[in-house]
Amino acid sequence: QVQLVESGGGLAQPGGSLRLSCAAAGRTFSSYRLGWFRQSLGKEREFVATISWNGGITDYADSVKGRFTISKYDAKNTVYLQMNSLKPEDTGVYYCAAQTSPWGTRSLANYGIWGQGTQVTVSS
Repeated sequence: QVQLVESGGGLAQPGGSLRLSCAAAGRTFSSYRLGWFRQSLGKEREFVATISWNGGITDYADSVKGRFTISKYDAKNTVYLQMNSLKPEDTGVYYCAAQTSPWGTRSLANYGIWGQGTQVTVSS
């Protein structure tokens, strides 16, 4: 059974940094992209960033451009999300997900494998 395991969440002050990681555990899986999504309390889950396994093509939500960087380490099937200049509105549960449909970079419906989520709290 393929699993995605997130780590690196925690508490940060505004302007601080955190690095999240998402590693594929178990059987090797095939997917097109690995995406990061987040969900704040009382809000819908939203797209944050994604990277393609083949070629490392990235895409970012406007709200995180210039602050977050998504990268990957293919040898370990691991994707990272470096979060800098954190803001209180970045607070939420962050999920990694594997795109299992070749269409729609940002659509949640096209991501069929999800991690358990990791809490990120940005507060002074």
